[in-house]
Amino acid sequence: MAFPNEYTHRKVAETAAKSCEICYKPSSSVLITSDSKDWFYVCPSHLKDTGFCTPKIDHAAIEARKKKELEDEIERVKKEYEEKQKKKKEKAEKKDDKDEKDKDKKDEKDDAKKADDKEKTAATVRSKKEDSPVSPTEEEEPRVFELKPTFFQQRLFKKRQAEIAKRNRERLRDPNYFPSVPKNLP
Repeated sequence: MAFPNEYTHRKVAETAAKSCEICYKPSSSVLITSDSKDWFYVCPSHLKDTGFCTPKIDHAAIEARKKKELEDEIERVKKEYEEKQKKKKEKAEKKDDKDEKDKDKKDEKDDAKKADDKEKTAATVRSKKEDSPVSPTEEEEPRVFELKPTFFQQRLFKKRQAEIAKRNRERLRDPNYFPSVPKNLP
């Protein structure tokens, strides 16, 4: 009958939103046990309340995510460095070829290259800004929670009461539950 005090936060469709167990406002967030024996709707603001529940932090998952982010950053920096080295080589080759041309043309091309480099760096900065906020915000919220003892006891009590009510309904449907009318004369 008892279930673990470990609830996973899940989202449902906005059309399936029901009243929060605490404040009775419509909510699309659900806390559910791993074995699906108990679930209830709750507002996301209540999940941040330390008096209601505490998040269970999976340190291994956090470390793995940080390690992956670090590897991705190293990979990106290596690619940028290789691109810069290629540009320097191309620039050196072009410089040797263009020594014969006028200085005015060089200045114009250098200005154009600087503008191109600025545009490329601005584009990479924009792409970094677009990439970085998307993934961390989704994963920053904890998904597993542990209810405080008082709230967990309330959940257990409600489950027990529902089970008792169900058992009583079944008993009342059974015709042998009530005593029969005496058939003999007194």
